[in-house]
Amino acid sequence: MPSLVLGSGSPRRKQLLELAGYDFSIRTSEVDESLEPGMRPEEAVVYLADKKGEALERKHGEVLLTADTVVADQGEILGKPRNEEEARRYLRQLSGGTHQVYTGVCLRGEDGCRSFFISTSVTFLKLSPEDVEWYIRTGEWLDKAGGYGIQGKGSLLVEKLEGDFYNVVGLPIARVVRALEQLGIRRP
Repeated sequence: MPSLVLGSGSPRRKQLLELAGYDFSIRTSEVDESLEPGMRPEEAVVYLADKKGEALERKHGEVLLTADTVVADQGEILGKPRNEEEARRYLRQLSGGTHQVYTGVCLRGEDGCRSFFISTSVTFLKLSPEDVEWYIRTGEWLDKAGGYGIQGKGSLLVEKLEGDFYNVVGLPIARVVRALEQLGIRRP
C-alpha cells in the first residue's frame, strides 16, 4: 500500500487527516502563491495545490496530498489578510452576504497528479463594528483565507452554510478519503 504524505503545515489539514484515521508524514516547502490576473477562484485553488505538489519531492511508493483554500466574494479572491486593516476590510465586505470558499486538492502519485476542487457557500450575519473589532482582537484571522476560521470563534459570524463544512476548514475530507481509496490508500 502506498504511504501518504501531507504536503502542508496546516494544523487544520493535519487534524482532519488524523480524524479520518490516516497514518501519514508531513513535508512542507515554500511556494510563491501569486496568481495570474483574472484567474477564477476554482482555477486558482487547483493551480496552487498543483504548484505546491510540484515543489515537493515525492518518493517512490508515496502519494503526496497538497491543497489550497481561498475565499471568494463576487469573484474577488480574498486570501490571507496581511494585517489587521485588511482583515477588517474582509470582514466588513463579507458581512451580511454570501460568499464561496474553494479548496483545491492535488494527489500526486505514481501515475501523475489527480486534482479537483470543492466549493461551499457561506452566509455571514450582518456584523456590527463591535463584532468586527471583537473578532480582530481574537487573533484568529491570522493565516486564514478570507480573514476568519469557521471552526473556532469565526463560527459566531456565520448565519448558514451550504455544502461541505470541512471544505471551509481547509480540506474536504470526505471527498479526499474517496480519492485516496482510488489510489490504494486505505484507513487502518
